[in-house]
Amino acid sequence: MIQAVIFDMDGVLVDSEVFIQRAAVQMFQEKGYQLAAEDFLPFTGMGENRYLGGVAEKHNIPFDLEKDKARTYQIYGELVRGRLSPLDGVHQFIDRCRGRDLKMAVASSADTVKVHINLEEIGLERKQFQAIVTGLDIEHKKPAPDIFLKAAELVGADPGRCLVVEDAISGVAAGKAAGAKVLALTTSFPAGELSEADWITDTLATAGIEVLEW
Repeated sequence: MIQAVIFDMDGVLVDSEVFIQRAAVQMFQEKGYQLAAEDFLPFTGMGENRYLGGVAEKHNIPFDLEKDKARTYQIYGELVRGRLSPLDGVHQFIDRCRGRDLKMAVASSADTVKVHINLEEIGLERKQFQAIVTGLDIEHKKPAPDIFLKAAELVGADPGRCLVVEDAISGVAAGKAAGAKVLALTTSFPAGELSEADWITDTLATAGIEVLEW
């Protein structure tokens, strides 16, 4: 039987991608480089180290990881204040999980500061989750399975009895590599690119009961 649900954050609980893109574009603009939001798409779901660093590498832009990432998060915090909302069905789905006494975790490749900003902005308390794992807690990022294995360990669940909820191609691959069942949401990528998942739906509001009954 299913023991736990592990949620990715961006594209699953909240759609903050446009804001982190804007923050990243502004950060690079301050450094004197003009980039477009599309430049960041190939690095979606891989954590901000790769999200920012991959673009810098691709365009041969000098990049100070800690300084430039901190500035990006500063801009991000200003951009999202009072402007983030949970995606459809988030609170209801979490209530369903709680009603079944399922353990819950957030496993996001983003840094801790971004995870906490987002949870607060969409009205989710950290204590609702038995574990929160971020990109700072693991060495190998998605599509490696490490972040989901860590989350399963922290909540005391067998990875093979966990449901991972993801929206990114790399996240789906990571969930399957961890041995979990995966529910993919089409908030960031079309269904055809998420075909490795066990179930595919638009949002948590449209997820069938079968994703929690196995």
